Amino acid sequence: MKSWLPMKRHPAVLGLALDGRRAEALAVRRTNGSVEAGDGASFVFSADLATGDLAVLGAELRAQLDAAGIRERRCVVGLPLDWAMSLATPLPELPEEDIAAMLQLEAERGFPYPPDALVVAQSRFGQQPGGAGALQLAIPTERVERIEQLLRAAKLVPVSFTLAFPLLVAASAGSPDRAVTLAVGETAVAVAIGSGTGLAALRTIAGALDPSGAAPIARADVVARELRVTLGQVDAGLRSRIERLRIVGTAAAADRLGTELQARAAGMGLVVERVTAANPKALGLGVPPGRALTGALVLATRHLSGKPTGLEFLPPRLSAWQQFTSRHSSKQLAYAGIGVGAVAVAVLLAFGFQQYQLATLGADWTRIEKRVEKVAAMRAQIRRFQPWYDDSFRTLGVLRRLTEAFPEDNSVTAKSIEVRDAGLVVCSGTARDNSALLRTLDRLRSAVGVSEVQVEQVHGKAPQQFTFNFRWDSSARKP
Repeated sequence: MKSWLPMKRHPAVLGLALDGRRAEALAVRRTNGSVEAGDGASFVFSADLATGDLAVLGAELRAQLDAAGIRERRCVVGLPLDWAMSLATPLPELPEEDIAAMLQLEAERGFPYPPDALVVAQSRFGQQPGGAGALQLAIPTERVERIEQLLRAAKLVPVSFTLAFPLLVAASAGSPDRAVTLAVGETAVAVAIGSGTGLAALRTIAGALDPSGAAPIARADVVARELRVTLGQVDAGLRSRIERLRIVGTAAAADRLGTELQARAAGMGLVVERVTAANPKALGLGVPPGRALTGALVLATRHLSGKPTGLEFLPPRLSAWQQFTSRHSSKQLAYAGIGVGAVAVAVLLAFGFQQYQLATLGADWTRIEKRVEKVAAMRAQIRRFQPWYDDSFRTLGVLRRLTEAFPEDNSVTAKSIEVRDAGLVVCSGTARDNSALLRTLDRLRSAVGVSEVQVEQVHGKAPQQFTFNFRWDSSARKP
């Protein structure tokens, strides 16, 4: 009876990224087109998630969340990447139903488990003839069920099971079809190749981390060798478009690996790029400035933005009808069938009435179609020339707000102001000291029509040279 009602969108969710025995948790809340995140929690379980006592591990997780002050129950879980098996399959030109059957057959052949023992997700990549394919990722059902039991023991409600690394790939800056991405974790190094429309390759590199030190260190020679092998396995057309090697992950190990791979990557025609911040367009929501790009943050933000991950491993819940049939006898099902038949007749009558309405509306449309076309042409002309008649005096409004925000004692002065079409304003200048600049920015943030004030760069001490930007909304009015 509720199927036609809009689904309630919850404003907050817990991102939980699992990597070996390590877990990272972060509660994220949606607020006006952006997200707010707390300090979160990062900890190590006492046993492996694949073999440990789930009641004990669940209690540990609950204790860590309580200690961090995290009360959110709904969670988006990033499963350990080394649990996933991958299988890339070229796709011929076939009808969609035939492709689905083909991929199912390839999964039965390529994975070392029977179909009913795996949870499989697919990522399509490529569109041109001869270059299209699908990457199938499979996780054993038994391990997925263990994570469900772990979350129940921790009093959490899962809303999605996916992989954090592919989302980190999508969230890194730039075009995903021109880069290969390395993720340096606590227990493994993973590599992914995006094709713009999906993942073309995804795997972990065995033996890439040296655990002998106090902190894991990535072996650059092993990573470079496996990276070369992975690039050699993708389509030649896709390989020719890959120009950059992006590195994400924990700061110390990822920074060191990026430095050591500079020369080796250049030999493969790649430019190393260290990614530490997220791309808001890929996440769908704004991320607080300075927030590190982590799996938990990306998992929660993508879910709150309503963008599907494309790789879903959460088993479907039983429908109300399935639960009903499992609890009732065949005689009761017969009565239920009679009721369903009556509902079906009512639905058919409703569709018949709907068809009558559609025919009536079609006749009305035929009568007014020419007049509607004239009105549409007039509206198109209005939209075409409307930008020439902007009476909001946007530039004057921006200058007024800046003048009100800057101090009268000339402790902060502007040298250049650039107002761009998308409402972005970039201001550069000098400040006598940092406190004067901070007071100016605080006044600007509280000004009407100003939002998303961000400092791009600050040089020097006394005086300081600065550049900051903000969004201008000329439609905003004082309360």
